[in-house]
Amino acid sequence: MPTDGKSIKVKIFGSEYPLRGESEELTKKVASYVDEMIQAIHQRIPEQPPLTVAVLSALNITEDLLKEREKNRSMTTVVESELTKMHSYLDECLRTA
Repeated sequence: MPTDGKSIKVKIFGSEYPLRGESEELTKKVASYVDEMIQAIHQRIPEQPPLTVAVLSALNITEDLLKEREKNRSMTTVVESELTKMHSYLDECLRTA
């Protein structure tokens, strides 16, 4: 993954981390998403140690990712099918023209 070379500081669950990423904006967005997930889980189960909260957050984030990937695969299949139909239709139109 290309980096812009600049390290930025982000705060996740009360700790600051210097990170490099594809872009400063994307890195901040990712860090914010992780922090929000950790905070939400910590609010639901405050008695759990930080490592458990982090692991549960990683599992939830991964579940979100896998759901999005599956949705993307499904949409790609639909689009490919529609393109095939249009291609066939256009071929048929050209043959009968």
